[in-house]
Amino acid sequence: MKNFVYQAGTKILFGKNQVNNLVDEVLTYSNRVLITYGKNSVIKSGLLEKVTSLFKEMGVFYKELNGIQPNPRISSVRDGIRLCRENDLGFILALGGGSVIDASKAMAAGVNYDGDAWDFCLRKAVVKNPLPIGCALTLAATGSEMNGNAVISNDETQEKLAMGSDLLRPKVSMLDPTYTFSVNKWQTAAGTVDIMSHIFEQYFTPDKGTDIQDNIAESIVRTCIKYGPIAIREPENYEARANLMWASSLALNGLTSTGKMMGDWATHGIEHEVSAIYDLTHGAGLAIIFPYWMEYVLTENTAYKFARLGRNVFNILEEDELSAAKQTIMAIRSFFNSLDMPSKLSEVDIPDEYFKIMGDKACKFGPIGYFKRLNNEAVTQILMMAK
Repeated sequence: MKNFVYQAGTKILFGKNQVNNLVDEVLTYSNRVLITYGKNSVIKSGLLEKVTSLFKEMGVFYKELNGIQPNPRISSVRDGIRLCRENDLGFILALGGGSVIDASKAMAAGVNYDGDAWDFCLRKAVVKNPLPIGCALTLAATGSEMNGNAVISNDETQEKLAMGSDLLRPKVSMLDPTYTFSVNKWQTAAGTVDIMSHIFEQYFTPDKGTDIQDNIAESIVRTCIKYGPIAIREPENYEARANLMWASSLALNGLTSTGKMMGDWATHGIEHEVSAIYDLTHGAGLAIIFPYWMEYVLTENTAYKFARLGRNVFNILEEDELSAAKQTIMAIRSFFNSLDMPSKLSEVDIPDEYFKIMGDKACKFGPIGYFKRLNNEAVTQILMMAK
């Protein structure tokens, strides 16, 4: 295990009826707030009205920015930055899922930056002096509620790139599972896959002697396998929604990666190129690509990690490691299929027309992946396997 310093940095307000506490926390940072959200879900659930009513009672000045899309656009980020500057806002409160939170992080980074916020995604700028942000989570999936990462899309260049800084970790996140009761079956399934995929990205590393991290990771995967189907069948099952919501946070807050090598993250990089062009739901794209990445990187040297996952999570009894690894990949694909997630790109009407371009863009900063390094040709081959 490698040396590390771990500090999660986000205050979590978990459970029912936490809105008052959330507003109190926001006021410790500023009484001039930008509220960001998507379309109708936070209106239908009453969350927006509760927050704004409390703000009015407490004399908080606020502006709203709505319409933030899945795979959030840099155009929305620029709109938020403009609102913050024009109104001297000192805090950004995101109401929604990962897309709204990610966009809010990019806004926070850009307010006190002289250049364009897209520079952070192009690695031309480093985040300094961002506005503080907080969130009220309404979708268990990305883990953005408890980390400093964001993924932003650019329609003009058809790029979808990551940015991040520990300075962008939300100061406070409200996790009330009742606000996920209205999440539909497709998004619940895609969110479950997203959580599991975050674990896989950090689990498949060449590290030895990191049993505590890997044991926690396996537990989170087992939780998703247990509660994902329940939440789909029984959308108002509080226990299922609560476990998925906390799994989302724990899967990508550094808990399972600290003390290890950098996670692999090749599959996310590949999926980002697909959804940059075709605007595919992130979790659905991961459900398609991850099993093919697994097949591509599987060798006698990497089989041990797949075999361990299979034995500890899927109850695979096969003693031969390569055979056990193959059974593990089959089990993962079968579980994704059981959630009615697609297993081929053709199932979501994505042809092979741009696969080579996707491969080139995925590797624009160099080879990707650490469990096995992938160049642009390898990425294209994985996409061809998945077509």
